[in-house]
This record gives sequence, C-alpha cells and structure tokens, in this order.
Amino acid sequence: MTSHALVDALVRSTFQVVGVLTRIGAERDLSLTQLRVLGILRDRRPRMTELAAFIGLDKSTLSGLIDRAERRGLVARGKDPQDRRVVDVFLTPAGLELAEQVYGEVRRALAPATSRLDPQERDRLVQLLHAVLHSPD
Repeated sequence: MTSHALVDALVRSTFQVVGVLTRIGAERDLSLTQLRVLGILRDRRPRMTELAAFIGLDKSTLSGLIDRAERRGLVARGKDPQDRRVVDVFLTPAGLELAEQVYGEVRRALAPATSRLDPQERDRLVQLLHAVLHSPD
C-alpha cells in the first residue's frame, strides 16, 4: 500500500465518522466541538485550561462553549478539590445521559462498517489506530 492509499483511506474513514457525528449532533442541536467536549468529559474532569488545550481552543472560546452547555444543563464548573484556585468542568447527570445516548447512536451508525471485520481484525484496527494517534491506551 502506498502512502497515498493510506492517507486516502484515513481521510475517507474520517469523512464517514464526521458525517455520522454531524448528523447525530445536528439532531440534538450540538456542534462537532460540543460533541467532542461531551466525549472528553464522559470519563474525566479536566481543568478548563487542559480542556482548551486538548480541543485546540483558546480559553475565551472554550468558556463561551461551556457557558452554553451549562445553560442547557449538560455541564457544570467546579473547584478542583486539590487546588481551590483551579476551575474544572464536568458533566451533569443530564450531560452524562446525553453523552451515553450519543455514543450508543454513533456505535449503531458505524456498526455496518465495523461489523464487516471479524473480532481479531477489529482488535488489530484498534491497535493500529492507537499507534497512529500516539495514544497510550
């Protein structure tokens, strides 16, 4: 496989996933960035500065995004228990429920593509994607 074929396959898969996320987000009046925030907050409680860096937004832009999510009852801000000067952000029960619903819908929407792989192929694809993304998981 040439590097062109690899890049083409990565881009096509990205388009497929982004299409699914865009559709599911639009059904709930959520942007891709808002979906990213929900996904990130599903299993962690980062500082606002960490979240901004992870998403690639400046702090003021992230603050506006979090303000809107707070008004919808999806997230809340709190003081870090170890450092009261630090503000972190976390999902509310309603936000967690929505994040889980979205995740389930994404899984169902991508199932036709992922089910074409046998379990060993799926495991290998996960390993390869982790390697490509430099993920320590």
